[in-house]
Amino acid sequence: MIPLRDTIRSRTFPVVNVILIALNLAVFLYESGLTESELTRLFNSYGVVPAVQGKILDNPLNLDAWIPMFTTIFLHGSWLHILGNMLYLWVFGDNVEDAMGHRNYLFFYLGAGLAGSFAHIFANPESMVPTVGASGAIAGVMGAYFVTFRRSRILTLVPIFIIPVLTELPAVIFLFLWFALQMVNGLVSAAVPGNTVAWWAHIGGFALGMLLGRVIGPRRRTRF
Repeated sequence: MIPLRDTIRSRTFPVVNVILIALNLAVFLYESGLTESELTRLFNSYGVVPAVQGKILDNPLNLDAWIPMFTTIFLHGSWLHILGNMLYLWVFGDNVEDAMGHRNYLFFYLGAGLAGSFAHIFANPESMVPTVGASGAIAGVMGAYFVTFRRSRILTLVPIFIIPVLTELPAVIFLFLWFALQMVNGLVSAAVPGNTVAWWAHIGGFALGMLLGRVIGPRRRTRF
C-alpha cells in the first residue's frame, strides 16, 4: 500500500517537516557522490551499529556513541529507501506537526528516531551491520497520527496483481495494517539470518508515537 495524501489539511505551514525532508534529500545527494568505500565508512561512522551503540547503557556519558543514534535518521541506502520514507513523512508529518506545534514536533521526531534505534539494538544486540534510515522516526509520526487523527482517510495506491487501484482507506485501518505487517516481519526476521531491514525500529518508533501522541498531540497552539 502506498499513501498518496490524507483528507485533513494542516492549518499551519509544516516548516519543520519540510526542513526535515529537505535535509534528508540533501544528505542523500551528498551520499550519491561518494565512492563505495567512502559510503561504507560513512555508514559505519554515522549509522547505528548495534554491537557498538549498545554500549551506551554501559557508559551513558559517551557522547561519541550517542551521535550516530541521531545522525542515522538522516542517512539512506538507496533512492527507493529515501523516496519511500519521505513520501510517508510528507503525507503524515504535516498534520502531526500542526497538532503538536513546530518545536514539540522537532523534539518528538528526534525522540521517535532514538526509540527506533534502541528497539533495533535490543532486537539485534550482537550485530555489526550499520543501520541507516529515518524509518523509526517516521514510524513515530505515524503512531502519533494513528491516535490523533482517527477520522482521517488516506488516499492509497493498492497494487492488485499488476493493476494499481486507488482507494480511500480510513487512517486507522491503513496504519493498523502497516503496523501489523511490521510486527509479522519483525517476528519472522528473528528467525532469518542476514535480515537487512530494521523492523523493530519501525515497531519501537510507532509505539512511542502512539504514547506521546496522546500526551502532546492536542497542543495545537504550541509554536517556536
